[in-house]
Amino acid sequence: MANVSTPQSHHTDMQTPAGHSPLAPAEIAVGVTIGRASEHFDFFVFGIACVLVFPGVFFPFTDRLDGTLYSFAIFAMAFVSRPFGTALFMAIQRHWGRSVKLSSSLFLLGTATAGIAFLPGYETLGGWSIFLLALFRTLQGIALGGSWDGLPSLLALNAPKAKRNWYTMFGQLGAPMGFLLANLLFFYLVSAVSAEDFQAWAWRYPFFVAFAINVVALFARLRLVLTEEYTLALEESALNPVSTQELLDKQGPHIFLGAFAALSSYALFHIVTIFPLSWISINASQEIHRVLYIQIFGAVVGFVATLASGLIANRIGKRNTVGLMAVLIGVFAILSPLLMSGSPALQNTFILLGFALLGVSYGQSAGTVTAKLERRYRYAGAALTSDFAWLFGAAFAPLIALGVSVHFGLAAVSLYLLSGTICTLLALRISRSLEGQAQ
Repeated sequence: MANVSTPQSHHTDMQTPAGHSPLAPAEIAVGVTIGRASEHFDFFVFGIACVLVFPGVFFPFTDRLDGTLYSFAIFAMAFVSRPFGTALFMAIQRHWGRSVKLSSSLFLLGTATAGIAFLPGYETLGGWSIFLLALFRTLQGIALGGSWDGLPSLLALNAPKAKRNWYTMFGQLGAPMGFLLANLLFFYLVSAVSAEDFQAWAWRYPFFVAFAINVVALFARLRLVLTEEYTLALEESALNPVSTQELLDKQGPHIFLGAFAALSSYALFHIVTIFPLSWISINASQEIHRVLYIQIFGAVVGFVATLASGLIANRIGKRNTVGLMAVLIGVFAILSPLLMSGSPALQNTFILLGFALLGVSYGQSAGTVTAKLERRYRYAGAALTSDFAWLFGAAFAPLIALGVSVHFGLAAVSLYLLSGTICTLLALRISRSLEGQAQ
C-alpha cells in the first residue's frame, strides 16, 4: 500500500493532473530564470540609455532634464503596448500554435532591438529618429507580450506545496540578474571610452548584446516548451490561451486585484533602478561611473534578497510577505527625500536599501492573487496580470518621479511610493474578503 499511496500524495502535493508524471521543478526554474533575465536585461539597457544616451543623441535641441523626460515617456510605451501584445499573441497561439507565437515574437523583438542599435540620431534623421525610437520601443513591448511561455505557471503547479513560494521566486530572480548585466556593461563602456566616443557609437553595443541574449534565450525556451513532455504538461495542466475578452469577463476582478496587490513592489521597481541615476545625473551630485558601480552592488543585494524572499514566504506565507514588505516600502518612502537629497553616501544608502526591499517584495509579488484563478484561465491570466502591474506601477515611474521631484521636491516621490503601498494593502484586504465570502 505504501508504494501506491506515495505517488498519489505526491501528485496532490504538486497539483499536477492525475496520470501525469510531474516535471522537475528545478528544470523548469532554469528556463524561467533565463527567460526573465533576458527580458529584464533588454528593458534595463533601454532604461539606462534613457539617462545616459538618448537626451544627447535624440533630443539635442532641448536641455538635459527635458531630454531625459522625453526619453522616459518613450520608455513607458513598451509597458503600454505590452497588454496588447499579450492579447494579440494569445490569439495567434489559439489559431496557429505555440511555436508560431514564440517564433514570431522572437522575430519582432529581435527586429525592434536591432533597429534601436542601428538607429541614426537626431542630427542625421531629425524628428524621424524620435518617431522610429518610439516605434521600436512600442514593438519591443508588443513582442515581450508574446514571449509569455507559461513556464512560471507550470513551475507553480509542479512545485511541492511546502516549497512553492521558493520555486515561484525564480521567475522574479531574472530582474536583479538582468539589471546586474546591464549595469556591468554600461559601467565598462563609460569607464573604457571617452564621453565623445560613448555618445557617438559605444552606446549601441548594449543593444547588440540585448539582441543576441534575447535571441539565444527565446530559442532556448522555444526548444524547452515545444518538447513533447512540456507540451503535454502544459496541456494537461490546462495552461492554454483563452480570449482576452473571455478572460476579463470571467476573471476580471482577480486580474486587477492581482495587479494592484503587487503595486507597491512595481512602484518601487524603477524608483530604485532607474530614477536615482537620472536624479544624480541631472543634479551632478556624483560621477556617473560611481553610481553605476553602486548599482552593481545594489543588483547583488537584490539578488540575495530575492532568494531570501522564497525562504521568508515559505515561513510566513506569500500574502503576509507581500503585505509586510508594502508597509516597509511605505517607511522607506518617508525616508526617501532625506536620503536622495543628502550626501553621496546617503544616496548610495537609498539605492542599496531600496534593492534589499525590492528583492524581497518583488520576489513574492507574482501569484499573490492569480493563484486563485480558475486553472483554465491561469496561463493567460498570469500574463495579463503581470502586464497590468507593470503598466500601473512601473511604466511611468521614472517619468513621474523625476518630473515631480524637480518641480515639487523629493517629497512627491514619497507620495508616489506611498500610493503603491496603499493600493497593495487594499487589494490584499479585498482579496481576503472575497475569499471569505466564497467560503
